[in-house]
Order: sequence, then structure tokens, then C-alpha cells
Amino acid sequence: QVQLVESGGELVQAGGSVRLFCAASGRTPSIYGLGWFRQAPGKEREFLAGVTWNEAKYYAESVEGRFTISRDNDKGGVWLQMNRLKPEDTAVYVCAAGGPWHSQAHNIPYEYWGQGTQVTVSS
Repeated sequence: QVQLVESGGELVQAGGSVRLFCAASGRTPSIYGLGWFRQAPGKEREFLAGVTWNEAKYYAESVEGRFTISRDNDKGGVWLQMNRLKPEDTAVYVCAAGGPWHSQAHNIPYEYWGQGTQVTVSS
């Protein structure tokens, strides 16, 4: 099992930046793929970015160029740097883990989920 706890969510003005962190603990987190999703009220959960155990990355088209995912094996987790934020980025941001030793970032089989952290972007 892998436990995931997100942090860093905040209220920010449009055009600003937020950096989220997901702390992963439990069963050898460094071998798992890690990813970020978000869910806005009334909308389905949306994939944002994923990174494999060996640092392959994949982004949703909607955020590529604005968001950056990076593993931090020293801290045991994954960051999501979000720049040029828009009001439509307002959502609960959720971290996920899965796919031990999986090498393709676009189809990591996520099986563990965090509780999420709220990001609100004001116009």
C-alpha cells in the first residue's frame, strides 16, 4: 500500500503560480508512477500529469506548458508546479500512485489516491 497526502493548495489570483506537493509513504514509493488529477464541482476527474519511476513524464494537452510535474525521491513524493493560473483551474487537486516499475507515463495504472488539496484562482 501507498499513502498519499497533498499540500500546498491556496487561493491565488489569475496569472499567479502555485506549487503543490504530494508526500508518498508506505510500500517503496520510489518504484511507483505518480500523477496529478483535479476535480472541479460538477465535473469529472481530469488527468493532468504523470511521471514514472524512471522519470518519464506525460501531460494533458490542457496544461502542457503551464504545469510541470517532478519527482522528489529525497522528500518521498511529487511536485506539481502550476503557472499562469486561470479561474478555470479552480479545483481539488488529487495525487495518485500506481504501476510499480511501469515505464510509460501516459498509461500509469493508478490504484492509490490522496484526499486532495483545494486550489482556487480568483479573477
